[in-house]
Amino acid sequence: MEIRQLAYFAAVAEELSFARAAQRLHIVQPAVSQQVRRLERELGVQLFERTSRRVRLTAAGERLLPEARSVLSAADRTRQVAAEIAAGDTGILRLGTSQGLGERLDEILSEMLRRAPGVRVRLVAATAAERVEQVRSGRLDAAFVRNAGPVAGVELLPIWDEPLAVALPAAHPLAAEPALTLPQLRDLPLRIVARQDNARFRDLIEQACIDAGFEPLPGPAFTNLQDTLAEIGTGPSSWTVLYASAAAQLVVRRVAFRPVEGLTAHTHLAVPPGPPSPTVRLLLRACATAG
Repeated sequence: MEIRQLAYFAAVAEELSFARAAQRLHIVQPAVSQQVRRLERELGVQLFERTSRRVRLTAAGERLLPEARSVLSAADRTRQVAAEIAAGDTGILRLGTSQGLGERLDEILSEMLRRAPGVRVRLVAATAAERVEQVRSGRLDAAFVRNAGPVAGVELLPIWDEPLAVALPAAHPLAAEPALTLPQLRDLPLRIVARQDNARFRDLIEQACIDAGFEPLPGPAFTNLQDTLAEIGTGPSSWTVLYASAAAQLVVRRVAFRPVEGLTAHTHLAVPPGPPSPTVRLLLRACATAG
């Protein structure tokens, strides 16, 4: 099996045409057909159903396509790393980050700089799902993720528990309290992120309320943090939840941020499975110091 055979297979699968795949690959069509047939013989399965009018993947082809893409992605990553080594960049860490890490991220980067001044860190902002996928495909060396569930091809290393905070109107009587418990909020409508946007965070909050003896009152929709906080500060009384590190960076005149007893979220470092690379080991030591 050759890398180019997998590349030809993926191109035909995406174009559903040997002719278009050949144009995309800048080679002649017979060469594409020949290499795909060699791959089929090598694997012992038929990858495409071919007629004079159309080409489509077989069930075996559909099952093998994600694996082929994974191999091609790893090959691209290998070439990229080799190019960086040739250019003298041997100490690079590609790190996926999330909003609200705040001072903790600064502490981690400072600790890494202290331990290994020659290592360069490239921060990549993306959604949680994108960060995990980029770790799985090799485009990131590691990524911070919160409240993550098991993901095939990715190892999740627990690094710290992070407290959560409540945002409520500054004029509400509860804002006078230095800290709150969840039962104190049972009569206020909860604005919470939509399930399709962050199901695990929503489940965390709803289950915590149930464990505290009540089901939260559904409030107006959570749109984005800025607009939701503005509406909490000026509209009918309601509350939402955010990471305490994010709350510490916010100043919203009509909103009070208060810690909530016993409400925390788990933060993990998503890494490729197996022994960590030297730069990831360095990152883990820096996280332990900052955590």
